[in-house]
Amino acid sequence: MKNLSQRMERVNTQFFASLDKKIAEMVSSGIDVIRLDIGSPDMPPSPNILHALSRSANLPTTHGYNSHMGTSELRCAWSTMYENVYQVKLDPEKQILPLLGSKEGIFHITQALIDPGDVVLVPDPGYLTYEMAAKFAGGRVYKMPLLPENGYLPDLNSIPTKIKHQSKLMWLNYPNNPTSAIVPDPFFGQVLEFCTRFGILVCHDAAYSQITFDGYHAPSMLQANYGAEFGLEFNTLSKSHNMAGWRVGAALGNNSAIQALYRIKTQVDSGHFLPIMEAATEAMTGDQSWLQERNLIYEQRRGFIVESLTNLGFEVSLPKASLYIWCPIPKGIRSNDFANRILENAHISLTPGTIFGDHGEGYVRISLTSPIERISQAMERLSKWMVS
Repeated sequence: MKNLSQRMERVNTQFFASLDKKIAEMVSSGIDVIRLDIGSPDMPPSPNILHALSRSANLPTTHGYNSHMGTSELRCAWSTMYENVYQVKLDPEKQILPLLGSKEGIFHITQALIDPGDVVLVPDPGYLTYEMAAKFAGGRVYKMPLLPENGYLPDLNSIPTKIKHQSKLMWLNYPNNPTSAIVPDPFFGQVLEFCTRFGILVCHDAAYSQITFDGYHAPSMLQANYGAEFGLEFNTLSKSHNMAGWRVGAALGNNSAIQALYRIKTQVDSGHFLPIMEAATEAMTGDQSWLQERNLIYEQRRGFIVESLTNLGFEVSLPKASLYIWCPIPKGIRSNDFANRILENAHISLTPGTIFGDHGEGYVRISLTSPIERISQAMERLSKWMVS
């Protein structure tokens, strides 16, 4: 085979793919590893969703190709959910595009908009795909530091004027991965005004917006004035409805960006499996009360982890949303070394903060997506390791 393309030199194997391989080797040698690293929900979807999938899959007429736009019922379901949850009205024909998971859309919208040399504004720390998609397109990444003293919000005023004018795309993500930060009410409006002034498309990754605690309700960026006209939001049922492996997401809002994303999709995929679309429609239009019960389970896990870490001397905050605890680690040790030592000695897998960017140094991310019994075992192992 001849040499790979030059763009492949910008792309490394994703962290969690490499971690999966390492953990698989440990497990095959008889080691019991407790995974608190990746945010993959451990609980199933509601039974009515599974029933809708089974019912549709058993029909002989549901196994062919489908439109890249998805079914009209699926797009209307996204519209219904946005109106019910966020009080946002969207046009199912012009402002909603179903995706094979939001990650696909995040990667492809970057390819649709970014030419070599264009600047993409990326949060640091932040979800890995924002940066890697920009690099794959040949774009330049300008990292917006998310600092605890600023509530893990980007400081728009600190972005150099030249960068503002060269930027075409900005990524935001709240409730935030990995920090679990939430936004004050005026924030999205301020960002939209800033990006509109400089001709930047602001894209908001709302993957965790329905995993909230203590009565908090996370907003959609599209709720802000002109949000649906000038901004693009990515949402997914992976976290909100325990459907991570189903790959059901959507891009919502700015019609021009959706049309560009649609053109990319017609070249790279062949649409969803119809039974999954029908089950996703049921997920968003059927009984939603089970989500509150599920969030209470995450809330219990959150409280247990935070209390355990506090008792061990960690200065950790109680997050109001997301699937993660953003935990400061002891001074004098790097995040990657700390996570590796815990994996090798206590057999607990955590995510080092530096995976998400340089400003993640000094932290590890701990996921809530394991049963309380396994979390309890992990905290016991961590306690023994800390005092050994």
